[in-house]
Amino acid sequence: MSDLTVSFEKAAGDIKKITQKPSNDDLLKLYSFFKQGSEGDVSGKRPGMTDFKGRAKFDAWAKLKGTSNDKAMKSYIALVDSLG
Repeated sequence: MSDLTVSFEKAAGDIKKITQKPSNDDLLKLYSFFKQGSEGDVSGKRPGMTDFKGRAKFDAWAKLKGTSNDKAMKSYIALVDSLG
């Protein structure tokens, strides 16, 4: 397992320990960086008009299409560090 993967998994655990809830924008960034770093480009259908939360999450992830897993992991780790 690479050092980056270890740091990514540590950041995923660390985010659960923060005391102040991140803003909605930060939550969407965390979600999209995590998904891009762990799964790659967005897949599946975009949620319907009435699923506001699901649609926002899908759109945030879709904006990262083409971003490498490593870059997404590094961005996720940096964001977690800035929130912690």
